Amino acid sequence: MGYVAIKGGGQAIAGADQVLEALRCAEGEAGESLALSAIENQLRYLHGRVLSEGGLYHPKLASLAIKQMQGDTLEAAFALRAYRSTRPRVPGPQLIDTRLMRVTRRISSSFKDIPGGQRLGATFDYALRLMRMELVDESPEAFKATAARFFKDIDIADIPDSFPKVLDNLREEGLLAPTPAGREQVAFDITREPLIFPVSRSAALATMARAETGSLLAIAYSNMRGYGDVHPTIAEVRVGYVPIMLPHPETGELIEAGEVLMTECEVVAMYEADEDDGGLPTFSLGYGACLGHNETKAISMAILDRSLQKGMKDGASNPSEDPEFVLLHVDGIESMGFANHYKMPHYVTFQSDMDRLRATQNKAPTQGDAS
Repeated sequence: MGYVAIKGGGQAIAGADQVLEALRCAEGEAGESLALSAIENQLRYLHGRVLSEGGLYHPKLASLAIKQMQGDTLEAAFALRAYRSTRPRVPGPQLIDTRLMRVTRRISSSFKDIPGGQRLGATFDYALRLMRMELVDESPEAFKATAARFFKDIDIADIPDSFPKVLDNLREEGLLAPTPAGREQVAFDITREPLIFPVSRSAALATMARAETGSLLAIAYSNMRGYGDVHPTIAEVRVGYVPIMLPHPETGELIEAGEVLMTECEVVAMYEADEDDGGLPTFSLGYGACLGHNETKAISMAILDRSLQKGMKDGASNPSEDPEFVLLHVDGIESMGFANHYKMPHYVTFQSDMDRLRATQNKAPTQGDAS
């Protein structure tokens, strides 16, 4: 693809950068800059999307990226991912057991009563979508009092440290296939290894874990709407903090280095015969997990995990079952980059297109000649 050098463009580019920065600062309340803590805590879902799509769990830097890119989630995720590429790598984490999650929200649509109980937590699921006009002029006093009233009567001791998995009950009853003994013990690292098809399930999950939420939702929705046959029931959605275990640099012993906020979803879909278990039919399973609080993404990912498993096994019958189609088109940063590159100079290629069109028109017979 050809581009042409532009004389004098540097000054214009610098001016565009100054305009962007001036607009960011022009309308602040009383000249106040947006605090990073306010972004992390008051724009939690926006913050969670950038954490997930940026592929780096660093809440403060995610807030900074949102502030710097003025709320553009794709640009913010791009900045976060670019920063990650400049940092030294530590040894990869061990497999994480999400049973150890410090849960803030946990629901199941498969069962009314589940071990540990339903924990609704923070959600818009049961709220009316009505504009709350009192928030327009929310006073600092009222703002602080709301959280103070809620946390005043909370007894942390009443909340269990962990919750059992709903899927464990289905496995005990034989309705879900047991966990494969030979499953992958080392996750595929999409930041170091290219996707070479056919890909493993681990590579597919890793790709979707940092994919753009809207892209996953759109393709999963196509499956739900009829371009596929995955109509799942959510066994469990979890939101909470999961401990990260890393080897000690001296002893090699695993120690807890910290914890990350993440969302996990496990869905059960249509049952099928398990050839490895004597043909006994069991429910099929779809899995989704991502950094931050983003239930829509985790659910969409779980649906696509199930549809991709079907496509890998039986061949794709629709786009949502085709690993190459799905995995190469859900990364928001790549999609944004390709779409926005059309704004760059294409003078040479377009001049060539015009020359060919003029030549074609000159060779074409006129209407009078045709008659």
